[in-house]
Amino acid sequence: MSAFRVAGPGVPHQEPQVAPPRHRRGPSARRPRPAGSRRWYTPWPYLLAPLALLVLFTYVPVVDMFVYSLTDWDGLGPVRNFVGADNYVDLFTRPRFFQVLTVSLFYLAGSAVQMVVALYFATILSFDIRLRNLFKGILFFPYLVNGVAIGFVFLYFFQPGGTLDTVLGAFGVEPRLWLGDPDLVNTSLAGVSVWRFMGLNLVLFIGAIQSIPPQLYEAASLDGASRWQQFRFVIAPSIKPIISLSAILAISGALSVFEIPFIMTGGSNNSETFVIQTIKLAFNFNKVGLASAAAVVLLAIVLLVTWLQRLLVPDERVEQS
Repeated sequence: MSAFRVAGPGVPHQEPQVAPPRHRRGPSARRPRPAGSRRWYTPWPYLLAPLALLVLFTYVPVVDMFVYSLTDWDGLGPVRNFVGADNYVDLFTRPRFFQVLTVSLFYLAGSAVQMVVALYFATILSFDIRLRNLFKGILFFPYLVNGVAIGFVFLYFFQPGGTLDTVLGAFGVEPRLWLGDPDLVNTSLAGVSVWRFMGLNLVLFIGAIQSIPPQLYEAASLDGASRWQQFRFVIAPSIKPIISLSAILAISGALSVFEIPFIMTGGSNNSETFVIQTIKLAFNFNKVGLASAAAVVLLAIVLLVTWLQRLLVPDERVEQS
């Protein structure tokens, strides 16, 4: 602005010049610290609470479990005799303890089907279609239901003469013992697992797909790319880290399946998993030391499989532009 103001006809008026205030030295006049000189311990007060909870409820129980695995504790008495590696020797010298891991192959196959189906629906529902929010809610709803309730619902669903037999009977299919036949029970239980956990993968995939810049779709459309080509060359490479994460969750979940087979069959008819076997060792046979050793071995297997997967399929930074 001009420093002059017209006060009258032809009489310029000059605003009085005010000297800028001198900066007084004091705490308020200190220069701001450069970004690189921040104290290194600044974030730690904010991390103390979550770190304390993590250590208390995760790492301390793991250490206790490892200590129990070196004893012959029965879970009831105060006496805990140190036996060293005897529990681990007992585990690895009895092949039947690890034969139940073959049951996990059914759930691993179910997890692969679950990821494919979830990725298919996530891709479709990421585009602008009618009632997509309704379908998202319908597909995600099973994951919100308690696992015990799901087990009892499908227990009646698979019973002889139940819902499944009634529906299949309309197409001329004879009733079968879905949970009583050792050749069908694991396939049936894996199908329940697919139905329940598909919603989790669906949400992960939808979130990853919606984070892709829309300019990539526009460029692909201008180049004449079809929906399949957009998925192959735009969507799949962009959400590769989320697919890798889902694969890790699927493998660890297949190795540690518990609630669905435990509620629906109790581990009978060749449906016993490694976790169910460990629970029976601890609470049915009062061998907490041996069960703790089995839990430590399962944890080591999950960590080893995760490390191998990370080694074979490393995470790559995806540049979206």
